[in-house]
Amino acid sequence: MAIHDKALDGKVALVTGGSRGIGRAVCVALAQRGAKVIVNFAGREDAARETAALCTAAGGQAVVAQFDVSDGPAVTEAIKTLGKDHGGLDILVNNAGVAINGLIMRFKDEQWDKVLDTNLAGAFHTARAAASLLLRAKDAGRIVNITSVVGEMGNGGQAAYAASKAGLIGLTMSLAKELASRGVTVNAVSPGFIETDMTAEHLPDAQRAKLIEGIPLGRIGASEDVANAVAFLAGPEASYITGQVIRVNGGMLM
Repeated sequence: MAIHDKALDGKVALVTGGSRGIGRAVCVALAQRGAKVIVNFAGREDAARETAALCTAAGGQAVVAQFDVSDGPAVTEAIKTLGKDHGGLDILVNNAGVAINGLIMRFKDEQWDKVLDTNLAGAFHTARAAASLLLRAKDAGRIVNITSVVGEMGNGGQAAYAASKAGLIGLTMSLAKELASRGVTVNAVSPGFIETDMTAEHLPDAQRAKLIEGIPLGRIGASEDVANAVAFLAGPEASYITGQVIRVNGGMLM
């Protein structure tokens, strides 16, 4: 679908975990709509630069920024610097995440900590650091958190991932109430099963076929399906939407 407007022209957007998958698609969608995109990455600079190049090819601007969202002090310093370098921040997309699967009886403390520290604490760190910049955004700031259908319905073998994503929904609603008086909206997008490196790694063919049977639209989603929802929530048309969870799951959870 062609993008026929520049609704985000002049906006500065930070996308955590923007080097691949859903994060990459979000970066490109925001760039297509005119935003200057800051592509955050933790370790894969090559992949982040590929994302930035795709943003440029789409007619937008992009830079890369390395920091680990699970490291609170590093996040605070990085976002402070980014705000100075780019004249502020208008949009924050909390997308960085990891999935470590395993049955609860065999799940290790360090695995639990890794998932919660990245998926939930990471969003807290970035939102806290970015809040003052978003409150000063010219036409009201936007936060969009990427949660998951698993955070709403649970899934065997994904206790840590589901808990982190469910917690992200609670964080979304609380921040929406805190920041609404200044016009900053905070929403979540809840993808179903989306075709990414992460799902390819954790989804055997037999399980994939079984999952598709449970999706009314009859297919695994594309990263662009999620990115388009994020871009809408980041734009002016969504100025009266806050504290909501937008499900992009093909109907598997209604």
